Amino acid sequence: MTDTPSRPAPLRRALMLAAGAWALAGCAGPQVQDYAQERPRLDLRDYLSGPLTAHGVFTDRSGRVVRRFTVQMTGQWQGDQGTLDEQFTYSDGSTQRRVWHLTHLGDGRYRGTADDVVGEALGHSAGNAFRWVYTLALPVDGRVWHVELDDWMFRIDEHTVINRSTMRKFGIHLGDVTLAFTRAARP
Repeated sequence: MTDTPSRPAPLRRALMLAAGAWALAGCAGPQVQDYAQERPRLDLRDYLSGPLTAHGVFTDRSGRVVRRFTVQMTGQWQGDQGTLDEQFTYSDGSTQRRVWHLTHLGDGRYRGTADDVVGEALGHSAGNAFRWVYTLALPVDGRVWHVELDDWMFRIDEHTVINRSTMRKFGIHLGDVTLAFTRAARP
C-alpha cells in the first residue's frame, strides 16, 4: 500500500484562494506614504485650526447622490490636543453635531474620538494626504448601524482640502461621502 498525497477538499481550496485574494487586495490600495512628497503639506493641527466650512454629498453604491449637506466647523489646538466642533445642516433641514477630540501622536499619526465613533479613529498623514480609519454608529431608519469608514483627505492649496470617505458594513460597499473643506484666508 502506498501513500498518496491528499488533495485539499474543494471548500478548503476555495478558502485558501479567498484568503490569498483578500491578502493581495489589502496590499493593492494606496498607502498614505505614497503621498509623502506631495505639497502643500497637510498638518491637521494647522489646517483644522479656526473656522472652516465644508460642502458635501453622500452617494449610494451606484453613485446616486442621496443626501447633500454643509458643515460649519471650528478647530482648536493646545499642543497635541485638539477639538473639532462640526455643525451639519442637511438639505432636508435636519441638523447634527459631532465634536471630535483629537490627539497628535507624533510622526504624522493621530487618534480621535467622538460620541458617534465606536472606539477610536486612527489616522496617519504624509505629504498632502491624511487617512482616517474608524467605525461610525450611524442611525438608519430607527436603528443604529456600525459602519466602517476609510476616510482620505488631500490638501489642494492653502485654503482647500478634498475629503472622500468610503463606507462599508461587513465588507460590503454602502456608499461614499465627498466633502470640500474651505478655510478663510489668514492674516
